[in-house]
Amino acid sequence: MSSRDVVLARVRRALADVPRGEGPGDVPVPRDYLRTHGSRTAEERVALLAENLAEYRAVVHHCAEDDVHMLVMRLLNEHGTQHVLVPPGLDSWWMAAADPTRIHDRAASTARELDTVDSVVTGCAVAIAETGTIVLDGSPDQGRRRISLIPDHHICVVRVPDQVVDSVPQALERLDPTRPLTWISGPSATSDIELDRVEGVHGPRKLEVVLLSE
Repeated sequence: MSSRDVVLARVRRALADVPRGEGPGDVPVPRDYLRTHGSRTAEERVALLAENLAEYRAVVHHCAEDDVHMLVMRLLNEHGTQHVLVPPGLDSWWMAAADPTRIHDRAASTARELDTVDSVVTGCAVAIAETGTIVLDGSPDQGRRRISLIPDHHICVVRVPDQVVDSVPQALERLDPTRPLTWISGPSATSDIELDRVEGVHGPRKLEVVLLSE
């Protein structure tokens, strides 16, 4: 008997008591788990997000709308950015003072070309306070998934409090599962068998999050 036969036999045994014709949506699934862990004000929610982002070694900045263009310029200059990747729908005000050469998000760009870009600036779809996670969904202010994975430096602007939710279940309600979702919890990192941490393996080495007060 092949491995395939073994697996299929186990599947058939597991489905033996399922009536013929029953579909996945025919049986209600109880969802009585906690949607959030505690009650928070909008300010507490944003503070928890900032705390958990910092725990993941992201650099967190607080900024008002009037000052965001100067902050983005400073962060790019401090990183020594010469080329910055800009999604087509990014708020033009955020980049109004930026000096580096702007590279546009193009379908024709190769991974090698994107690897020469120093930084990328994006918005986000939603941010999750309890996990310190930022989710991108490929909207015009975020661009294609690869532009947030290849450049070494990612500046992500989160509009607070509107884009911040408490929990993963609340985030899922805002997201379209058919879109290319990228879940980011801090800079890209991995550890080898000796638990030596290496950053920048499959994403940006440095993640800076701007919490933009509207």
